[in-house]
This record gives sequence, C-alpha cells and structure tokens, in this order.
Amino acid sequence: MPLKLETLADLSALDADDIIDVRAPSEFAEDHIPGAINLPALSDDERARVGTIYVQDSPFKARKIGAALVARNVATHLETELAERPGGWKPVVYCWRGGQRSGSVVSILSQIGWRAQQLEDGYKSYRRLVKALLYDAPLPHRLVLIDGGTGTAKTRLLEALDTAGAQVLDLERLASHRGSLFGLVGPAQPSQKWFESQVAMTLSRFDPSRPVFVEAESNKIGRLIVPPSLWQKMICAPRFELTAPLPARAAHLARDYEDLIEDPTRLADILEQLVSYHGHAQVDLWHEMAHSGDMCTLAAGLIETHYDPRYRRITRKDAPKPMRIALPDLSDATLAQTAANLITQADDAAP
Repeated sequence: MPLKLETLADLSALDADDIIDVRAPSEFAEDHIPGAINLPALSDDERARVGTIYVQDSPFKARKIGAALVARNVATHLETELAERPGGWKPVVYCWRGGQRSGSVVSILSQIGWRAQQLEDGYKSYRRLVKALLYDAPLPHRLVLIDGGTGTAKTRLLEALDTAGAQVLDLERLASHRGSLFGLVGPAQPSQKWFESQVAMTLSRFDPSRPVFVEAESNKIGRLIVPPSLWQKMICAPRFELTAPLPARAAHLARDYEDLIEDPTRLADILEQLVSYHGHAQVDLWHEMAHSGDMCTLAAGLIETHYDPRYRRITRKDAPKPMRIALPDLSDATLAQTAANLITQADDAAP
C-alpha cells in the first residue's frame, strides 16, 4: 500500500532507512525531498527517448522499452549503491507522481525481500506540502528578526543562538549567498525550489509556539525570492537591531570575506560594480587597499561609504520599532551572552 504524506513533519517521523528518488538526475538536481538519494530509474537521455517514443510512435512501445531500461538501471544500482543493504532494509521510493518509475523499482525491491514502499503521488505530493506552507496560508511560526548594519556579526549571532538551543532559520546559508554585493558563498546558489525545500523542512521541525530567529533580509537573497508566507511574517515580526564599533565591524567583515582575499580577480570585479555609486576615484582607492592586503581599512571604508548609508535609507513602514542592542565588541563571548539574553527577551517580544 502506498505511503501517503499528510504533513511535512511526517517525513521526519518516517519509518524508513532510506528515501530513494528514482527521477532523472536533472529532476533531482532541481529539487528533491531533503535527505533523499538519487538512484535514477531512467537517465535524462533515456527519459527523453521514452517520452518521444510515447508521443510519436506508441505508448505500448514506450512502456516496453522503458521497462527494459528501468530493469537494466535497477540491476546496476543493486550491484553498486545497494549491494550492501541488509535483509531488513526499508526504503521509501518516489518518482514524479508515484507512477510507473517508482512502481517498477518498488516491485523489484520487494521481490528481493526488502520492505519497500512507494510514496503516493510521488514528488508532487511533497511539493504540494511545501507550497501550502510557504505560499498558500499565513506562516504559523513566531519569527524574531536579527537586524543591523553590515559587519555587525548577525550570522555569527544566529550560530550562537543555535548553539544555545534556540530555533534558528539561517536563510543566507540555505541560499548560499551573503545577501549583499559580495554575494555567493560557494560555487552557485541552489534552485528556487531547492531553497524552498530547505526552508520548509527546517520550519517543519520547529515548535510554532517558540520563537524562530531569522536574519532581516530583503525579499530577495541573490537571485532567490523569499517565499511569500515567510516574507509577510518577516515584515511584521519584532526586530532586534545590532550596533557595534566600526573597528570591530571592519575586522569581522575582513574575516568573513577571506574567500575574496584568496580570489583577487573576483574582488576586483565586485569593487568595479561600485563605480556607478561612488565614482572611479573612490573605487580606485579601494582597489589599492585590496591590492596591498589592507582588508580592515577596505572593510571600514565600504561600511562607512557604501553599506551604512544604504542601510539607513531602507524603509520598513509596516515594521515594529526595533529594539536596539549595542554590542561593545564582536567577540565569541559577547555574542554568546547576547544570544542568551535574546532568548529570554524574545519570549516576550514574539507575538
């Protein structure tokens, strides 16, 4: 009997040893159930070939050729990735809509003696639950925003909150982007759907009655859009605004952007994008600082000249008045103490 998902929380409580996505690699790459492994029943080329035969020749011929390809691919998986699975192994298998691909794989695995189950309606049932949470209804969670100018260690404070046992949604980590001009963390951002999957599954594990700490963002992080239900809740959420001395912020920023120091070409390209805002003379000065390795002075200049003026121009008409936190420094000890204080304060602040 197919397994039916009623809520995203059902995935965390799933009685399964593995979740297997048998869709083609390109489908899996765009989005999948977090934690699933990809054992394709058909490759991308094979899927396209079978689909063409189905439309241009006959459904019967497509099913016959498809069955042969699936059997061959499953045999390869059995001899490689699944070779060491024990007799009591319990996998859950899904494809696009719980159809022939996952049904065929479940049939083969069950014949071996494994307790395989097919996910009813496949990936589509999972995606419907993600969409319901992030698009179709108000978010039930109690959000608390961590705000502040660039370099005030908001991400490190989120890490301290997480260590202290708070519920934390780190959007920049999930988006692989710093949310600023200095952008990417890693080779590329995920797809919009995979970003939403990670957000939705993170939220599904949280207790809605407890505060969820999240960094204040615009409605886009790089090229990714913050889903509407989450964004609407963020607009109205109580907000703590961090301030810190400029030298501490500059030192933090220089440390945070170490990857750019190791890639001077990328850093130079990013600085060139600021010419339209600050002119060639100012940007040339920043280039000189970068070339000489004077990253703290460069970071301080960017904070004072570029980041802080832009931050002050941000209007949050519907947002509650922020509760300001003046940090004397950005040491780990200060952030740990701030996290402990915030957990106590947020219980009263979050609606």
